[in-house]
Amino acid sequence: MTPKSNKRVGKILNDFHRSGRKGLAWLVDPDKLKNSVFFEDEFTWIKDSQLDLIFVGGSQLNRDNFREVVISLKKIAGEIPVVIFPGSQMQLAEEADAILFISLISGRNPEYLIGHQVLAAPIVKKMKLEVLPTAYMLVNGGEITSVQYISQTTPLPNSKPNLAKATALAGLYLGMKYFFLDAGSGAKSPVCAEVIRSVKEDINNPIIVGGGLDSLEKVKIAFESGADLLVIGNAIEKDPSFLAEVLNFKELLNLPLNVN
Repeated sequence: MTPKSNKRVGKILNDFHRSGRKGLAWLVDPDKLKNSVFFEDEFTWIKDSQLDLIFVGGSQLNRDNFREVVISLKKIAGEIPVVIFPGSQMQLAEEADAILFISLISGRNPEYLIGHQVLAAPIVKKMKLEVLPTAYMLVNGGEITSVQYISQTTPLPNSKPNLAKATALAGLYLGMKYFFLDAGSGAKSPVCAEVIRSVKEDINNPIIVGGGLDSLEKVKIAFESGADLLVIGNAIEKDPSFLAEVLNFKELLNLPLNVN
């Protein structure tokens, strides 16, 4: 049995939110990982990086190699927690440290609001994963992303921050503790600053932002707008050195003189 990290993911997220420090997660898509041996050799340095979390998951429904990918990540992660960011109830692995138990509250497809969750809940309980009740909101400028296509839901528009705020408030009143604003994998534009700020005004809970973060300028805007944790995936796959750039930037933000 792969040992769990000693760090609780909920505590990490809440510590970022309370302190004003910023966190970074690397999103690994199992559908794009074909050679686990090469992957483990190539990314041995990850355990000594300043990454806070590693997310694993994708919008595809394939589960053939999901557990294998989680095990590979655990080998290279050290004490960095590996968190499942599931695309369906099929993407589960007991070797992970935690799971974002997400409900796609920006859409109206019942399968992604509650259907997959009902099927997954008994399995998650047996796996004894740390469960993070997460309001998942797709927000972008209208382009069709993989998660939008698979979930058959329409994203909240970047141009309607008040609608994003109302959706987040509904999630809060339903008891959700973490809020993930996602432009979707491969999005040309990230969640805009106005949407992040609008949600931040009324949601006193950890805010996670991902999708379309392919430059330091976009990362800076997301952090300054109120994101507690950023999730980067595609940009790192295209240019692994980008991860080092963002990690260095994050550490500069977290220096004592820069803490708000």
